This record gives sequence, C-alpha cells and structure tokens, in this order.
Amino acid sequence: MEKFVTIQQRAAKRKGGQLHLNTLLSKPKSKKKLSQVSNDEWLEEFTRKIFQSGFYWSVINKKWPGFREVFWNFDVNKLLMMPPEMLEEKASDERIVRNYTKVKTVMVNASMINFSKKDNDLNFNDFIAQWPVDDIVGLWAWLKKHGARLGGNTGPYSLRAMGKDTFLLSRDVESYLRAHKIIDGGLQSKRSLAAIQAFFNEMRAQSGLSLQEISQTISYSVGDNRVI
Repeated sequence: MEKFVTIQQRAAKRKGGQLHLNTLLSKPKSKKKLSQVSNDEWLEEFTRKIFQSGFYWSVINKKWPGFREVFWNFDVNKLLMMPPEMLEEKASDERIVRNYTKVKTVMVNASMINFSKKDNDLNFNDFIAQWPVDDIVGLWAWLKKHGARLGGNTGPYSLRAMGKDTFLLSRDVESYLRAHKIIDGGLQSKRSLAAIQAFFNEMRAQSGLSLQEISQTISYSVGDNRVI
C-alpha cells in the first residue's frame, strides 16, 4: 500500500504544485452545518441525483425549476399528505422528466426522511451528521436499504453534494484501487467495500484530511491529467 504522502506528491506534480492542488480540493461541511440542512433540502438532492443517474445532467439541471414547481419545493410534509393518484398526474407533467418509476421515489424517500426520528431517535439531518465517517459505506448501505434508488453511486453523490464527508468511487478512484490491489472483485461487493473503507481510514489516519479531500487527491494523482 502506498503512503498517502506519495499519492499527494504525485497529484501535486500533475497539477502544478501543492499550492495549486490545495485550491482544487474541497472540504465537507461540519457536523453543525449538516445538522442545519432541512428535510426538504435532503429530499430535493436525493431526487436530483436519482434523475441525473443515467441522464444528461445538463438536461435535468435545465428542467430543475420545473421539478421544484411540480413537487412544491420538495416540502416533505406537504408531499406526504398528497393522495396517491396525484403522483401519477405529477409524473406526466411536462415541466419534469416524465419517468414514473423515478417519480415514485419522491414519496418513498420523503417517508424515509420524515420517519427518521421514529426509526433512529434522531432527525434525519442529525442522523446523517452523526454517522461515523470511518464506516461511511455503512451509511451508503443504509440509504440503499431504506430509500428508493439510492444504491450504487447515487447515495454517495447525494451525500457529497450535501456536504457529508464521503469518498466517491469514480472511475479514477476505482482504477487506483484495482491497480494497487486494494480490491480485485466487484466494486460494490461487501468484501470490496470493506477493503476500500479500511484503505481510506488508513489514508485518513496518515494525512489528517477528510475522506473527501483524500478521494479528490487520489483522482488527481491518476487518470487523464486534464487541463484545469
């Protein structure tokens, strides 16, 4: 296993020095900041990432004002009082991407968020904020189990967008993990995820950086060296 300093030095060399590399890295939100994120904001981001999956992000982003209108700014309480037949009406609204399978996730994920207090003894924002980052793959698994279409990269990308500290299994990160024999099987298998979590925990102990900064540094240390 490479030392993190070696990865960091390679990334810095590829990106024009350590100072420039530092400007490319971003930090996650603090627990305090995450605890201030509303249920509606969580539902909106989950829905955005679900619709972006397998679709051109630019198209979804362009239509997003329409999504917000159709789903009442993702007001969790209001949506949960909506009669089931109204969901079908919304799924056919031209202001959004009309995909009923994905539209149905709005209600499932609204319920997951709303009933967090009952199920976890914590409001959803606090539940996410307090989840330990040394088991972030456990949070991925929880979202996949209790939410709708939040498996694969959708859950992790949602967490990253909202500021929860997480690594991402991008193509560059996966390439690094395979090249250095951290994993050799399926990327999303329990064995691989456990090995990946252990690797990132070790890199975190060596560097003192967040999972997010480590993940980004690894990406910048391999793959195509794009002009930034």
